[in-house]
Amino acid sequence: MPVPVPVPQQRDAPAAETSHGGDLTVLVIEDDPAGSITGPELSAAAGTRVRIRTARNLTEAGRLLTDDVDCILLDLALPVPAGSAGAAPTASTSTTAAPGAEHRPEPAPGRADELAVLTHVLRIAPLHAVLVLTAQDDTELAAEAVRVGAQDYLFRGELDARVLSRAIRYAVERKRADLAQHQLTESGLRAQENARLERGLLPTPLLEGSDLSFAARYRPGRSRALLGGDFYDTVRTPDGTVHAMIGDVCGHGPDEAALGVELRIAWRALTLAGLCGDRLLSTLQQVLEHERQSEEIFATLCTVDIAPDGRRAGLCLAGHPAPLLARHGRPARLLPYEDGGPALGLLPRARWPRRQVELGGEWSLMMYTDGLIEGRVGAGSSQRLGQDGMVAMVNSRLEQGLTGEDLLEAAVAEVRELNGGELTDDVAVLLLGRDPERIRRRGRSASRPGPVSTAPAAAPVASAQRPPLYGP
Repeated sequence: MPVPVPVPQQRDAPAAETSHGGDLTVLVIEDDPAGSITGPELSAAAGTRVRIRTARNLTEAGRLLTDDVDCILLDLALPVPAGSAGAAPTASTSTTAAPGAEHRPEPAPGRADELAVLTHVLRIAPLHAVLVLTAQDDTELAAEAVRVGAQDYLFRGELDARVLSRAIRYAVERKRADLAQHQLTESGLRAQENARLERGLLPTPLLEGSDLSFAARYRPGRSRALLGGDFYDTVRTPDGTVHAMIGDVCGHGPDEAALGVELRIAWRALTLAGLCGDRLLSTLQQVLEHERQSEEIFATLCTVDIAPDGRRAGLCLAGHPAPLLARHGRPARLLPYEDGGPALGLLPRARWPRRQVELGGEWSLMMYTDGLIEGRVGAGSSQRLGQDGMVAMVNSRLEQGLTGEDLLEAAVAEVRELNGGELTDDVAVLLLGRDPERIRRRGRSASRPGPVSTAPAAAPVASAQRPPLYGP
């Protein structure tokens, strides 16, 4: 019965990075170690200390193969123990996945037996550089060994200290480069997947049938991220009420971003189920308490529900900055915030009163997170922009005639400029507006009869064109 070959535990770091001070450790696997070049010869040729370990077979090599080995010198003529060549990994096999091992090419037809010893070594030593020895006249086998996974090859007839030391160095560096390239490729793929995932978690406003305009800007504070701890959403319920919210989970990491997504989705589901005001916020607090990583995590929230006629709204604040309301012909001002409640997650039996707000016939309502107002005024300055500075900044932009997307873009850009660079906190800004003249123009356009056609009616199409997702 064949004895299973012990497989050393491989760590995640490439073996080539384990050398100390430029020293090299080489594991020679051949059935006649006495004929190989000695450590002093290699050290003299390489100009650095080279330690040599010798193994007469693969079983012995498995015991000598440790993390400090930089390169394996393998004789392809070495016999493979019965039952080990090409065998699938067993329970005793290392659980560390070899970078790129799942895509390693198989030997060409007719070469599997000749390369069995190499494939075995590549399986038990996925993170080590491998240099193979072959006969002088077998160039095709040597090239096939490199294609399968070896870093380089040498012919036995040209084996001298200088050539071998140079080949070992080359094999180690090539293995290191291969591992680095594989890790870079994997990192790129993970970044693309994360970006797609985060982009899919950003909200899609559900305002179909509403006369309100909508605009939003979102900038996560985390580097190379699309999603932060800030969150927002807007939906229109069947009774015509438009509900909007914006919130901020304390912290800036991926856990806070995930919690923000959970709260946003819970808010949308609860809103569509008919909850509003204190009942809605109390339920969201229960979600937060169950999903947060620690009891120190809390979230601020601002919700508004705009009546179907667009002239009034209900406002609830949970430790969040009050929205900014701009009526036609008047400067923007902050809505009252004295009746707000605490942030979610701070008090177990808190209450959040709902305050009625008169909006008027033509207005813009801006909801934002504290990342917009906590930026500094001037590089190196300790002064914050604050709510008063934000109100003055928005009013100056309104006087320039900016609205909608242009207004938000200009506001966020000015905040960054005042801060002297990119903001470190997440920033989310949401703008809802009502313009009666635009509504009337759209109504006249919809009621205007089109040209009369004498052509026969077209056959019905299989599916009607989907209406726009939210109002213009």
